[in-house]
Amino acid sequence: MEEADQVPSLYCTRCQHQLPLIIFRRDEFRPCPSCGAMTYGVLFPAFTKDASPSRPGETLILDTDASCFYHPQKKAEVACEYCGRFLCALCDVEMERKHLCPPCIESGKQKGRIKTLENRRTLYDSIALSLSILPLLIFYFTIITAPIAIYMVFRYWNAPTSILHRTKWRMVVALIFSASQLVGWGLLAYFLISRLS
Repeated sequence: MEEADQVPSLYCTRCQHQLPLIIFRRDEFRPCPSCGAMTYGVLFPAFTKDASPSRPGETLILDTDASCFYHPQKKAEVACEYCGRFLCALCDVEMERKHLCPPCIESGKQKGRIKTLENRRTLYDSIALSLSILPLLIFYFTIITAPIAIYMVFRYWNAPTSILHRTKWRMVVALIFSASQLVGWGLLAYFLISRLS
């Protein structure tokens, strides 16, 4: 089989005569054999490569094969485990041992279904610390905020602190401040009750 039969043909832009590939294998202008127009071109290696692909996902589909939802000319390798669409190797993203398509990853990120894609978290330790310290500016609010801070410390002690590593010192300080505020309120209530009786 001749080389011209194995690859697509190239034609002169002036006379539309089929050009031999040898013209494009030299780094110089060459004349068209038919009309003499100077021709220059660079052939990419894929142009002369055999058309049958060798890697998975690059295979062109046959009539009996399922095609990729996003690339209909490529053979499907797997199905997305969220939406069920067939995916080629190019579209298949393996995450948390699941095969997902890019739109499902994006929607999972927006809806919070895929925890490994978190880009922010609620910092419960900072909230608890703020609830225990900031109300000290107006002491009367501590009767409400101290129990809330203690609840948050115990409720979210094992919750992920931050995307970046953080220790539990905020939780400990919030617990100490809140407990001392409640003890202070208890002593105040005892003192007021003992004076009235």
